[in-house]
Amino acid sequence: MRFEIYKSGQGKYTRLCTGLSGGILLGLGCYSLYNVLELIGSSKAGAWFQATIPALLFAVLGIVIFKLVNIPRFADFMIQTEGEMKKVSWSSRKEIITSTKVVIITVFLMALFLMVIDGAFAWAFSQIGVLKELG
Repeated sequence: MRFEIYKSGQGKYTRLCTGLSGGILLGLGCYSLYNVLELIGSSKAGAWFQATIPALLFAVLGIVIFKLVNIPRFADFMIQTEGEMKKVSWSSRKEIITSTKVVIITVFLMALFLMVIDGAFAWAFSQIGVLKELG
């Protein structure tokens, strides 16, 4: 089993973040498994079993994640993704704040408009019900 990094100088941050994300998910899963195995028992054998199984699973799946991140086809995709992200024209902080304000105001006005329309329909239908009772 070789632990070589495919094209080690390229796509470093994308592969690092992908590996760390996988590791975090794996760690949370193993912690959850540790807690589930706690239900088995409190004997010394049970405690050993409870700690060893998640640790072994973490080690084995950690190697699998490392290998997956270094599969040439997958690694080339992440290298290209990182290259494309460097070409993106990102909005400035001022533009993002202005756009967010516009969206919030628009949603508020739309909610207010729909509330008025709903009230008008409710009033109209209640009047129809009152007319039906009279007639």
